[in-house]
Amino acid sequence: MVTTKFRTVASTALAVSVLLITASMALSQTTTSTTTSTTTSTSSARSVTSGQKMKVKGVVVRRDADTFIVRDANGVDTTVRLSDTTSVKTNGGFLRSGSNYAQTNILRGLNLEVEGRGNAGGELAAEKVRFSESDMRVARSVESRAAPLEERASTTETKLTQVEENAQRLSGQLDELAAVANTAKGGAKAAQDTADAAVAGVNETNERISALDDYVPQTTTAVNFKVNSAVLSPDAKTKLDELATRALNTKGYVIEVSGYTDSTGSLQKNRVLSQNRADAVIRYLVENHQIPLRRVVTPYGYGKTNPVADNTTREGREQNRRVEIKLLVNKGLTAPAPTIKTTTGTE
Repeated sequence: MVTTKFRTVASTALAVSVLLITASMALSQTTTSTTTSTTTSTSSARSVTSGQKMKVKGVVVRRDADTFIVRDANGVDTTVRLSDTTSVKTNGGFLRSGSNYAQTNILRGLNLEVEGRGNAGGELAAEKVRFSESDMRVARSVESRAAPLEERASTTETKLTQVEENAQRLSGQLDELAAVANTAKGGAKAAQDTADAAVAGVNETNERISALDDYVPQTTTAVNFKVNSAVLSPDAKTKLDELATRALNTKGYVIEVSGYTDSTGSLQKNRVLSQNRADAVIRYLVENHQIPLRRVVTPYGYGKTNPVADNTTREGREQNRRVEIKLLVNKGLTAPAPTIKTTTGTE
């Protein structure tokens, strides 16, 4: 028992450290020279020979649509490529095999083991991915607490240029207003009004920058499932089609997916079933509407917790067998751009 708690705490600490390092590197925009073997002060990249069989243990430090990067205990990074045949499971115990998981459950901060062969691109083509249930819970906990840093970093980088340009324009307008105030008879009041508007524009720009990490719900919908089923009904697919259409026409969005069950069945069974329902929603959005995985907040199955209706009635249980989907929008990107109104007057 003590050993298990120690491993969980150690895994949590390691996962948090990896995420902090990754976020810091993305936001600092530090450029390093690239050689045939890319290196940094803390890690180096491994190129796997085509056809070479290899087993790698470490922590996931980056996750993309079809690949992820594993950093081992020596600080060496290996790019792993997933395919339709890749087996993703938990480690089995005595006389039993592990549980199968969707590839979307491979998260940043997850401590795992990968077995496969090198491909022509120097990547490790994964045949097996294995991890423990406790490490999965740790990775989910860390990921759920980390805001979508990758999304915010990329949008912040784009916005910084616009902010600098706005600042230059504001500076030029303020200089022009100062000259008008000194030379134009009776222009003092007009210059003051315009200067106040310029300050308001600067404050509005600062507020937009501060709001870049603030996400607000725009749309919330729920789809329901039959007893012991994770299969989407036609009505559920129609709701997901509408939400996907709205998401693809929205800037700076992420999608949050939460799975639930009614109160019947064991705790473990309900956790697995609710996770499978959440994965089914994500799979439909990705495969049918090409929603990028980076836009999806880690799907999670909450089991029978957080019921929305009375589990003692049939109608209540039907409502509780659900997946909730929230379309969240970046508040900073949806706010209108600041403007400066120039006021002139005569005496």
